[in-house]
Amino acid sequence: MKISFPPTRTAALERLSNFVPKAGRDYAAKRNYDLPDQGHPHVSLLSPYLRHRLLTEEDILEATLRRYALGTAEKFVQEVCWRTYWKGWLELRPSVWSDYRQHAAGITPNDAIKTAEAGRTDIAAFNAWAQELVETGYMHNHARMWFASIWIFTLGLPWASGADFFMRHLIDGDPASNTLGWRWVAGIQTPGKHYIARSSNISKYTDGRHNPEWRLNTQAEPLSGPPHPARRAAPEGAEPLPGVKTGVLLHEDDLSPGWLIERLGGEVFGHASLTCTNGRSHLPVSDHVTSFVNGAVDDSVSRWSGRLGKTGPITTRPDHIIDWARSEGLEQIVTAYAPVGPTANTLRRMRPALQEAGIELVEVLRPWDAAAWPHATHGFFRFKKVIPDLVAHLTSKAA
Repeated sequence: MKISFPPTRTAALERLSNFVPKAGRDYAAKRNYDLPDQGHPHVSLLSPYLRHRLLTEEDILEATLRRYALGTAEKFVQEVCWRTYWKGWLELRPSVWSDYRQHAAGITPNDAIKTAEAGRTDIAAFNAWAQELVETGYMHNHARMWFASIWIFTLGLPWASGADFFMRHLIDGDPASNTLGWRWVAGIQTPGKHYIARSSNISKYTDGRHNPEWRLNTQAEPLSGPPHPARRAAPEGAEPLPGVKTGVLLHEDDLSPGWLIERLGGEVFGHASLTCTNGRSHLPVSDHVTSFVNGAVDDSVSRWSGRLGKTGPITTRPDHIIDWARSEGLEQIVTAYAPVGPTANTLRRMRPALQEAGIELVEVLRPWDAAAWPHATHGFFRFKKVIPDLVAHLTSKAA
C-alpha cells in the first residue's frame, strides 16, 4: 500500500479524524512498528502537515485531548511536542544548523554515499527504507533511527550527508527535527550516548520482514563533536504597526495564517507567498518535497485569499517579494516568525533591502512557540514536565 500526502488542509483534517481513535493506548503499544505494506497503520502520518503547519500542534492536540485524557494519550502528545522541543532547542542555538549546512556542503558524494542513497547496499532492510523514502517522501520514525544508525556506524558514512539525504527527500524534512535527530543517533546531540540499530529490534518491529542478522556493527563507539554553543535568549517576535499599509507574507513554515489575520484586525491590503525548499540542501530537492510545498501554499492561498486582500506573487525569489512590496506602496510586511532554517535565512537577507525602501518586515511569534521554546534549554525529559501547562488551555476547551 503506497502512501500519499495530498497537500491540503482538508486531507490533513481527514487524516487527523481517522487517526484520533488510535491516539491512546493503541499508539502507545504499536507506534514502533514499521509496516509500510499496510500503510503504516499505527502512526498518524500527519508530520508533513505539521511541518508546514497546514495543521498546527494545537489542532492535533486539541482533537486528541477532546477524546482522551492527557495520561491516556501521553505518548502521542509527547511525540507531537518533540517537534516543538527540537525547534525550540535549535532556536536557542542557531549555529548548530549553519554548522551542519556547511559540513554537509563540504562532503562530495562518493560511490559509497551514492550506493547507500540508491538502496544498493548488502543490507536489504536499509535498501528498502532508502527506496521507500525516494519513492514516497516518507519514512517511519523508528526506521529513520535504524537507517541513520546503519548509515553512520555500519556503512561508516558521514552523518551530515545522511541528514542531507533526508532533507532532500522527506516531505516533512524539518531543519530542527532532522538535524538534531541525526546528531542524537550519532552521539553528538547527547554527548557519549548514541543509538545502535540491532537486528532483533528491527526484526520485531518489522514483523519479521527484515532481519539483518550479522551485518550490523553493534560495537561502534559514539561520534565526538564540539560542545554545544552557548544558548541565546528565546525570540520574542515583533508586533505589527497599526494604521499602516500592510501586506501579509505566507511562507512554507506556517500555512495557517488565521491567527495572524486576527492579530492584524483584518487590516490587510494584500498578500504574497514565499517558498524556500531549494534552501534545504546544496543539492537538488526531490519533486515530492517541492510538489507538496507548492500545493500546500496554493491551498492556503485559496482558503484565505478572501481575508488577505489583493493577491501578489507566489515565488521562490525574495527580490520578487521586495519588488511587489515597493510597487504596492506597502509600509510593512507581516509574517509568521520563521524558525531556524531556509525561510528564516531568506527573511534575514530580505530585511535590509526592505528597510532601505522604507518597509518594515515584522515577524510575529505564535503564542504556542512563545510559550514552549524558552523551556527547550536542556533535554526533552526536562521539557516534557511543562507539557501539561502547555496543553492546559486545550484540555479546558475540550472539557
